[in-house]
Amino acid sequence: MHFERLIRFIDENGDRHFGEPLVSSPEELQERLNKGVLKARALQGLEGGRWLNFEAARPKDPEELLSVKQLIGPLDPEYIPIIRCIGLNYIKHIEEGGRKPPPYPSVFIKPSASTAGWNDDIPIPTLAQNAQLDYEGELAIVIGKDAKDITAENALEYIAGYTTANDISVRKWQRDPAFAGVVPQWCFSKGFDAFCPLGPMIVSPKLLGAADNLPLKTLVNGEVRQDSNTSDLLFGVRKIVSFCSQGTTLQRGSIILTGTPSGVAMGMAIPKWLQHGDVVEVSIGGIGSIKNRIVFQ
Repeated sequence: MHFERLIRFIDENGDRHFGEPLVSSPEELQERLNKGVLKARALQGLEGGRWLNFEAARPKDPEELLSVKQLIGPLDPEYIPIIRCIGLNYIKHIEEGGRKPPPYPSVFIKPSASTAGWNDDIPIPTLAQNAQLDYEGELAIVIGKDAKDITAENALEYIAGYTTANDISVRKWQRDPAFAGVVPQWCFSKGFDAFCPLGPMIVSPKLLGAADNLPLKTLVNGEVRQDSNTSDLLFGVRKIVSFCSQGTTLQRGSIILTGTPSGVAMGMAIPKWLQHGDVVEVSIGGIGSIKNRIVFQ
């Protein structure tokens, strides 16, 4: 890929662009955005096919810098073929849930309509309210080109970059036999619209490698709930991408959520479920923070 950091933004004329911000860190991105002085080089070539063409991204004009009036989510649902998710993938989270480590990555699906922006409100439908609503801060992988039957050694070649995610979950619909049945189900309980906010940017493996030593923190209303590191992953990025590609084409634009660390409400002696008005912030070192307000419809 020909970019290191990828954002999507609205310029001073109200036009939308993909672009590369002129920053050296997510902290600088946020600082410049807050001051209204963030600038970026607009990129062309990503759009035009069914899915985004990350490999074709090039600056429209390397000399032209655009002012970022509004930073929006890097990916809309129409850019994403599917969202794959890995369950039970942080060692301490597995222990927290009283489970045994799975022998292979445990995969489930969220629909692309689950996508939301880095600072969007998250609308909670009636049947998910007061139903043990939970947060799951996660590292997300963005697939940059179609991949099938690839090796772990070659996996990074197929990754456009990484972004920050929250796999919002409704535990009653996931685990309670009165709702989910005897066998826990994952897709419906985690697949409501906007239940996967992403952002604020996509950061290339050229900067983050296999993303195997990044601090991850989740706060609810300013209270730290998750405080971990991707070094605690049972299956790392290379293994996940390789495994998910076996016998299955990972289409470019696909998202893979890599799992959540310990500290979710479900693991507490007295769970602190999300309520209307709560603000959930997930931050990952080198990538940045998403900050979303929970809104009961």
